[in-house]
Amino acid sequence: MSSGGEEPAQADGQGGADGSGDPSGHPHEPAGPPVWQSSRPGSIYDYIRVASFSLGPDGRIDQWSERAEHMLGIPARYALGKDPVEAFVPRELRATGRRKVSEILDGREWTGLVPYRRAEGADADGLAEIYVMPSRDENGERAAVCLVVDVRALRGIETDLAASQAVFGQSPMGFTLFGTDLRLLRVNERFATVFGGPASKYRGCGPHDFLPRSEAERMTVALRRVLDTGEPVTEMQLVGMAPGEEDRRRWSVSLYRLHGASGRPIGVAALAADVTGRRRAEREAANARRNLALLNEAGARIGNSLDLETTARTLLDVAVPQFCDLASVDLYQGLLAGDEAPPGMTDGSAELRRVAFASAVSDAPLATAPGVPGDAPGPVAVGAVHRYPFNSPCAGALRTAHAQIIPGRESDDGPELGAVVHSTLAVPMVARDTVVGLVQFSRTKGSEPFGERDTALAVELAARAAVCIDNARLYRREHERALILQRSLLPPGDPEAAGLDIACRYLPGTTATEVGGDWFDVIELPGHRTALVVGDVMGRGLRAAVAMGELRTAVRTLALLDLEPAEVLSALDEIARGLGGDGDGRSSTARSARSRSGSGEGTGEQRRSAGTADLSEVYLATCVYAVYDPVTRRATFANAGHLPPAVVEDGEDALLLDVPPGMPLGVGGEPFEEIEVELPDGALLALYTDGLVESRHHPLEEGLQAFRTALSHADRPLEDACDQVLSAMDTSHGEDDIALLMARVYGLPKDAVGDWSLAPEARSVARARELARDQLTDWGLQELVDTTELLVSELVTNALRHGHGEIRLRLLLDRTLVCEVWDADLAQPRRRRARDTDEGGRGLQLVGLLSQGWGSRRTPRGKTVWFELALPDGESAAVDPAEALLSLF
Repeated sequence: MSSGGEEPAQADGQGGADGSGDPSGHPHEPAGPPVWQSSRPGSIYDYIRVASFSLGPDGRIDQWSERAEHMLGIPARYALGKDPVEAFVPRELRATGRRKVSEILDGREWTGLVPYRRAEGADADGLAEIYVMPSRDENGERAAVCLVVDVRALRGIETDLAASQAVFGQSPMGFTLFGTDLRLLRVNERFATVFGGPASKYRGCGPHDFLPRSEAERMTVALRRVLDTGEPVTEMQLVGMAPGEEDRRRWSVSLYRLHGASGRPIGVAALAADVTGRRRAEREAANARRNLALLNEAGARIGNSLDLETTARTLLDVAVPQFCDLASVDLYQGLLAGDEAPPGMTDGSAELRRVAFASAVSDAPLATAPGVPGDAPGPVAVGAVHRYPFNSPCAGALRTAHAQIIPGRESDDGPELGAVVHSTLAVPMVARDTVVGLVQFSRTKGSEPFGERDTALAVELAARAAVCIDNARLYRREHERALILQRSLLPPGDPEAAGLDIACRYLPGTTATEVGGDWFDVIELPGHRTALVVGDVMGRGLRAAVAMGELRTAVRTLALLDLEPAEVLSALDEIARGLGGDGDGRSSTARSARSRSGSGEGTGEQRRSAGTADLSEVYLATCVYAVYDPVTRRATFANAGHLPPAVVEDGEDALLLDVPPGMPLGVGGEPFEEIEVELPDGALLALYTDGLVESRHHPLEEGLQAFRTALSHADRPLEDACDQVLSAMDTSHGEDDIALLMARVYGLPKDAVGDWSLAPEARSVARARELARDQLTDWGLQELVDTTELLVSELVTNALRHGHGEIRLRLLLDRTLVCEVWDADLAQPRRRRARDTDEGGRGLQLVGLLSQGWGSRRTPRGKTVWFELALPDGESAAVDPAEALLSLF
């Protein structure tokens, strides 16, 4: 049989492509006569490289095949008619060669390795394995047919077979060969070990014989595709169960098509590796990565808000659907109401409010602990207040502060949510050894039930949220206290002042900002004068509010001493530096600033003071202080680092007063200056804090210009004008508190003021009584004549006795009656208790008994002693001067 030649036609259409006679590849006895068919290149003879030649009766070569010529490298012209021993065998082996040829011609078969010499010009001699079969020619004489095989080809085939057997038999993976009919031709021992039985058991089997139906169909489709297209399939995942095992196993299968030497497909090879453990490890690693990602996301998102409900919703946004399918958060009602949380654990039966719910499967509220007997039936809506029964798992989780896994239930009640939840984690939210609420994570059917790692992750998520919620609770408590403190320090109601119409507004920052230190005040001063104050403590929070209260109280105290505005700010600066100090009366802020101007390292004391500088910073403040006199219609201003006041005269544009800015309170080291401005009737004065004009959205100059524009068009009633200014400005940014104090100037009418100069002589006492009596009669205040005459007589007498220079008497009528006596002496009057035997010394006691208030203040040229009387209201009777005088004895 040769590899070339003409291929005869097949009889009756029988015979397959491989010459087996069966298209399926299974040999069987042919139905008709034998069919001769030429094999295509790539047959076994091509692999082992068989050639032939023959010897005649004379021992010489009489036939030399073309394959012998190609394989041995000896052309036929060199071989035919030659003695093979003389022609091709080396000289030292010729004796043995002749003996063997003689034996062959005598009729003996022989097989052996024979070295041969190639033709002239060949690279090297060769070694052939020769199989000699005795034969006879047409004359009956002895001859021989020789089959020659190249030893190198044999050795290569042996090596390939050994390697193939080693790979197939010793591979740790399942190794199978499928024929073109997709049935197993061979399996290795690893495959047989997994599925049981000897390897020969599976010969002729298909995928349906060892795989589940669905997986077998997938395998069959993949085999057919590989066989038809030649494209390999790598790492196809198959799931099944090995015999005798209950756990499902997972295999990774790779398929590739096998070809013969001619290139025709002869089957499909399959490599299968058990990846059950790897798959489990990958799943665990994926779960670990998911948990880490969840924790990372929780750390980045939870706690960004100081609102309890927002924090709870953020927790659920992180958990659903990455960790669970449904979740809810319940917080103790007392916590939400602002009550102090009880220390330690509770019994779990207190009222809770559902503050958040999230679901990836339904918008319906989550049922309370689904499937737990004794719990409240039906779902709990967001915002609803409920309790957990004492014997329920949720109450147990709250009571013990330990998470509990609650299994689901099978329900026939219809498509309620509890029927599809198969696993719930009830996790108490614990912060600082206090349970603040409960979070429930639930998974529905189709999801994996909760395990130990899930429980640990849920506890961590709940703990992070609990700490943030507790921080929000503490912040809200501090914020509310600061707001209460701040509101209590602002002037109650609508302030009133002589010669001024006043309107004020205070807008706190949004809930996202802390309480600020802005304040304003309206203080009545002697002589119907009024002090207007607006200030702003730097910093936020409770410390800023406390500092604001301390400074406001100090301003009121200093104002009642009737000091000049610059003196008030100087004294207030000393007080602020004392508040910001560290106990030795020195401001740590100022000392840290001075230390920075020195060496880079500084002393240990300087380093310690620098570390506390941020604590004293809240006591730095800006303030503008103005005193308005309605008689002279003049206002005196002093400024401590605050924005300048604005004034609008009738028909004019708003102007910012050029008040020397000064340094903020608490810095010290610089004196304050003051200016005096005359304000005509109808003028509008506005004091404000930086929250009104300053924002991150626009520069300060732009805000001041907008403020001036809004004031210039505020020609309506003062309350309406105040609202108009706020509506025209950007007051919704919520970055800082806003304080606005507006006053329209009217002054005291001329007929409400009585002003006289008296000579420093005794008769001036009677003259003073006469002037006071006539003025009160003109004002229609006859009820106050006797008291006023008596008190004016006492003050003028004291001025003559203890003072010197010209005496001035002034009566002012507004909401009260004020009497002032001026003299040129700087000594302040002092009230003392007179003995029973003293003939004098009771004048100031009498003034204190009969007046609503009295006092003394310095003036540029001396002092002023004043008293104030309430106007008659027709209901309460005035104090009888005679009875008051007698009460002194």
